[in-house]
Amino acid sequence: MKIGIIGGGQLGKMMTLEAKKMGLHVIVLDPAKNCPSHSISDEHIVAGFDDAAAIKELAAKSDVVTYEFEHIGAGPLIELEAAGCKIFPTAKSLKVIQDKLTQKQALKEGGAPVGEFAGVGSAAEVEACGKVFGYPLMLKARTGGYDGKGNFLVKSPGEVAGACQVLQRGAAALMVEKFVDFEMEISVLACRTESGQTTVYPVGQNNHADSILSETRVPASISAETRVLALNTALQVMDVFKGVGMFCTEMFVLKDGGILINEVAPRPHNSGHYSIEGCVTSQFENHVRAVCGLPLGDTSLLLPVVMRNILGSDIESRGRAVVDGLDRALAVEGVKVHIYGKEESQHKRKMGHLTVMADTLELAAERAGEAWSQIKIY
Repeated sequence: MKIGIIGGGQLGKMMTLEAKKMGLHVIVLDPAKNCPSHSISDEHIVAGFDDAAAIKELAAKSDVVTYEFEHIGAGPLIELEAAGCKIFPTAKSLKVIQDKLTQKQALKEGGAPVGEFAGVGSAAEVEACGKVFGYPLMLKARTGGYDGKGNFLVKSPGEVAGACQVLQRGAAALMVEKFVDFEMEISVLACRTESGQTTVYPVGQNNHADSILSETRVPASISAETRVLALNTALQVMDVFKGVGMFCTEMFVLKDGGILINEVAPRPHNSGHYSIEGCVTSQFENHVRAVCGLPLGDTSLLLPVVMRNILGSDIESRGRAVVDGLDRALAVEGVKVHIYGKEESQHKRKMGHLTVMADTLELAAERAGEAWSQIKIY
């Protein structure tokens, strides 16, 4: 079977590794000649993510097409899907999720728990929302944002005009969300096949630094009631978008134990990297199984686990990425290090991650922090 993957970054690489274990033929589409997936894929189409001709070439060579992130050309995929090509998650769901406003509208219409929000087109409309929602409020670009890019926390009416100018850049559509005073951020991975088999992963507790995920701890430190609510909400999201493959639902845990959905990603997710070592079946293996019509694997947690992201150093890049301290990090008991193989290191760019499993979450977190402090990528 031939699987086409749009995107050859770290997520595409980890999908490819699992696909190759099952003997699948992998074709990757990515504009970077030496992207992380290049050396392990069977074929690499070097082209942009919105190159309609290249996407059609990928589909023609593949039995099924999937993708590693949302910011790709949905139009060509919708046309291919209408012509009978298998694309999972579906191009229709991708188009809805790509726009944060239509994503939230779909979730609300599906009865999923979301906060108050509104689409806006001008500073005056943001100010009008501020009178209803109060301050601070979250202003977001509806498309293209990730790792905090495209978000602006507006603390007062005096910041509205500047925030709009930063995010709009003359064209981008915006939305406003009422600020959520949350206890913690969590995420839940769910996976479903076209035939309807569904599985859910343990709840992860996420910590961020500068709006970039820094650490995920599993299991999350939440009540049994909140855990059940989170798992059921992840399944509800799958129903809303008729999901096939991995979906990650990021949620806020409120001070009363309730939850609100923050955002949905129709793909494997950074916060699910713990599953590679921490679960019987990783998110990447189950994603490949799902889109290829294979039965899903067991998602049980083996031991408490902590994942830490390794970002590009703040030291100016010296050209080709250089890893320092791998030996010291691996000397810490239980540490597994994943280096993504990106050619160039940039400040705060995701260059790798590490995971640690231990008998207790506290011990795993201690060892992960020790190992993380030893490794740098310049």
